[in-house]
Amino acid sequence: MPTTARWAATLTLTAAAVCGPLGGSALATPAHVTPAAETRTATVQAHVTPALAPSGLYAPSALVLTMGHGETAATVTPERAVTLNCAPTPSGTHPAAYDACAELRAVNGDFDALTLRDGALCTRQFDPVVVTVEGVWRGKRVAYERTFANECVKNSYGTSFFTF
Repeated sequence: MPTTARWAATLTLTAAAVCGPLGGSALATPAHVTPAAETRTATVQAHVTPALAPSGLYAPSALVLTMGHGETAATVTPERAVTLNCAPTPSGTHPAAYDACAELRAVNGDFDALTLRDGALCTRQFDPVVVTVEGVWRGKRVAYERTFANECVKNSYGTSFFTF
């Protein structure tokens, strides 16, 4: 995948992860609704979907993780991509979002601190896998790339962050 397409996909996934779905006043109101009914609808939406309200207490933590076979991100076509939001609550398409966020918090967002689990057994087959992480961690922009010898080795680092 060309670098431009990779950036476009990453930006799109990051924007979707950070901004989330449209809600509140951003939703379209049918033309036949009166202003009073519109106010009641907005009030009901605000009470039904409090998660859509912006939260100024937490620095954003929204990441896009991609995985592909190859030696560098520049030459790899992403085969899988997941999103991971860690603030204020863990969410996203990552299969273990809660555990992955807890793991990242434990190492203060240092991806290199996620080391090989004790007792992990993998073959010595060389089938390189590249993982990229791009987005925002606790309000700071991050871009990370790591190449693993094979998918088993990738899955054995940390407990759940790289397992997707």
